[in-house]
Amino acid sequence: MSAVFKALNPKSANALQFPCRQCGAVLKYAPGTTHLLCEHCGTENVIELRSEKIAEYDLRQALQQLAETPTTTAAAPTIHCEECGAGFQFEAKNHAGECPFCGTPIVATTGQIKPIQPKSLLPFGIDQANARQRFQQWITGLWFAPNAVKKYARSDTKLSGVYLPFWTFDSHTATTYSGERGDVYYVQERVQVVRNNRLVTETRQVPKIRWTPVSGRVQRFFDDVLVGASNSLPRKILDALQPWDLHNLIPYDENYLSGFRSEYYQVELADGFDLARQVMDNQIYADICRDIGGDHQRIHQVNTQHSGTTYKHCLLPVWSAAFRYRDKSYRFVVNGRTGKVQGERPYSPWKIVFACVAALLLAAGAYYYLEQSGALDNQQTHPVTIQPYPYRQPLDYNSFQN
Repeated sequence: MSAVFKALNPKSANALQFPCRQCGAVLKYAPGTTHLLCEHCGTENVIELRSEKIAEYDLRQALQQLAETPTTTAAAPTIHCEECGAGFQFEAKNHAGECPFCGTPIVATTGQIKPIQPKSLLPFGIDQANARQRFQQWITGLWFAPNAVKKYARSDTKLSGVYLPFWTFDSHTATTYSGERGDVYYVQERVQVVRNNRLVTETRQVPKIRWTPVSGRVQRFFDDVLVGASNSLPRKILDALQPWDLHNLIPYDENYLSGFRSEYYQVELADGFDLARQVMDNQIYADICRDIGGDHQRIHQVNTQHSGTTYKHCLLPVWSAAFRYRDKSYRFVVNGRTGKVQGERPYSPWKIVFACVAALLLAAGAYYYLEQSGALDNQQTHPVTIQPYPYRQPLDYNSFQN
């Protein structure tokens, strides 16, 4: 079994705590720094930088090993707090947080629940105060939000820092395709139009499309296609938090988790790669369209082979919170590195209705002006070809090439 996999032991977990070298109090990581800050005596305890390289792991080998490993449903392991002596369990998806009895930050090892361990992470780059300020700016600038919601921008919203699990995938792709290239040409046609309340005949240039069969091959290397491995947030919110500065990933170190929650991955490796392939397929589709050329493209068949496909499992930081409005909860998150805010928000029906009415009145006024000026008589209609989405192949180990 590869070094990235570890045997599961769901009964107990190694609980890590980080005492201050000056007074012995339990430390918390200070966002934006490389040290743990003692809230008791103020001592900064430096985190030693680990020198190991951020490794990429072979995807095909990992999928085969996972397929050969018996599937077990492991309960959350029991954790022992050395500060107060209590035994407890984290929520099933978490492996770092606080002791529910004394509030001591605790980080549990991850090998008790999941066979694949995180090997890298991005530490928090902004603190809670900065994240709250970004949220206030975001919610204040929301269009069509009820006025009552704006008061939350002035409230002392409590944010929770959490490290979310992600997969990244690298892959060399070679794709063969067949389809059609569409080139636009024009023919003269006589048409009847109304001008100055009179029916007249005019000659116009009418666009046509000439379709030609084509086939070809495109290649692309995908680097660090990112897929969220948490089910705590909607995928559209996770995806919208990008970009992340993945080139600044550091080796996994529990010191950076002290004082924060951290989740196990809930999206399995194979499912993560299937989501990554959707991202890759969209880019490959665009590459094929460019390779076909012309004014329009039709794609009939696509066959993509992946080679040298690798993955990483990493943890990325977010500040998370929720607010309630009219008995409904709305979640939002702040990228713990860049401060980018994404989330759910309420809408004001009255503001939307007012905006729609104003837009309709404006459009009607513009149409009336163009009709009276005769500008609409000179417009030509150009057809738009809607392209079918290419067929996506099911995941098959044989699609990987060594």
